[in-house]
Amino acid sequence: MNHQDAKSPRVEIPAELDRIAKTVVDAAYVVHSTLGPGLLENVYEMCLAHELELRRLKVERQLSVPVYYRDLAIEAGYRLDLLINDSLLVELKAVEQLLPLHQAQVMTYLKLSGLRLGLLINFNVPLIKNGIKRIIL
Repeated sequence: MNHQDAKSPRVEIPAELDRIAKTVVDAAYVVHSTLGPGLLENVYEMCLAHELELRRLKVERQLSVPVYYRDLAIEAGYRLDLLINDSLLVELKAVEQLLPLHQAQVMTYLKLSGLRLGLLINFNVPLIKNGIKRIIL
């Protein structure tokens, strides 16, 4: 028996959260096809947030996430790029390639925030589909 088999089965992602994630991916396609690669991350963040608001989703930008250790809350400067409808974490990048560190960052943010689903989106790619990773806790 491997380590994964010893874990209890994961609860499926709710259909509504999955729908929100698909909407975010579609909006990322629109932003990328309009702007292309090569811009700064904050430009993509503003444009994606605007595109999602046009689709009537609740978007919070640069949301502070504290680290809790026992009874101590530490404001360490961690910020979620986007939080969609209080349930989906979106971390944006504009880098040459995504690294394992970027995925680890999303997993840490999911743990700290208590969320289950995150999207890691790198806009600095020729085809946006090659820059999107779905990460589930």
